[in-house]
Amino acid sequence: MLELTERGLYCPLGEFYIDPWRGVRRALITHAHGDHARSGSESYLTVNAGLRLLRTRLGTEVTIETKGYGESITIGDVAVSFHPAGHILGSAQVRLEHHGEVWVVSGDYKTATDPTCDPFVPVRCHGFITEATFGLPIYRWPPADKVFAEINNWWRRNASEGRATVLFGYALGKAQRLVAGVDPSIGPIFTHGAVEHMMQAYRASGVSLPDTRYVMKESRKAFAGGLILAPPGTNGSSWVRRFGDFSSGLASGWMQVRGARRRRAVDRGFVLSDHADWSGLLNAIRATGAETVWVTHGYTAPLVRWLCEQGLNSRGLETLFEGEQLDSVPEETLD
Repeated sequence: MLELTERGLYCPLGEFYIDPWRGVRRALITHAHGDHARSGSESYLTVNAGLRLLRTRLGTEVTIETKGYGESITIGDVAVSFHPAGHILGSAQVRLEHHGEVWVVSGDYKTATDPTCDPFVPVRCHGFITEATFGLPIYRWPPADKVFAEINNWWRRNASEGRATVLFGYALGKAQRLVAGVDPSIGPIFTHGAVEHMMQAYRASGVSLPDTRYVMKESRKAFAGGLILAPPGTNGSSWVRRFGDFSSGLASGWMQVRGARRRRAVDRGFVLSDHADWSGLLNAIRATGAETVWVTHGYTAPLVRWLCEQGLNSRGLETLFEGEQLDSVPEETLD
């Protein structure tokens, strides 16, 4: 059904690739993050909800076909459908069926609730390809409402002292989740250009979000008491110095690890990820009922070892691109 090639994951029965690394004739895309949606292919197929984001990523001239969640299409000898992954807006798992055999390629996913995207839906299958970005037992996420309470209290305290609050998070997915979760009554919310670009795409896709203001259109005095959302790659740059007296924070699953906040040179770290934690990965895999599980992106070896100990047929898949890596500066300005 599936094989790994120099261009990425390939389905020979349908003659298409899923999230290919290089340009191909036909690409099925799980979501619009740069490590999954690469330019150069002749045509793309994705879920309806992800169309605007994919066009924002790849350009308006690219040929993109869409299907709704759960809607089946036959490509070659394979029945294909997309199912919610809960990662970001328009993220999808790809279900493949041939002669009764079912495989599911999950892309990136999370099982936690997120008001900015459709929730993860487990899909029964014989073979499952899972990510493992946070595939270690140390990664266990606190409840999101608790994290947002911490962010709001921090912002409120900064505002009361006349200080700006700069919160770093990926421009696509994380920033929108942050805007949807904070308390906009505390003060105005400002955005970096890459963040605002994706905010517009979310709103155009029908996602309701609090008002935001583009940083470059504001004077320096407007930022006191406000919340500024920016990609992690801007931390320490001349761009952030325009905010005068400010406190900085970072929202990421990597903040679970002691010392991560210090290494990233921020005042506060908030544990909030758009990927499944260890428990989320295990629960999602169990829910598929799959006997064969391939593991990619992140801590593949520990998860493969654990799955094999549970009696599953599991192995790791090497990938050309990794996912949520805080030090991959070129992609951070977009993701």
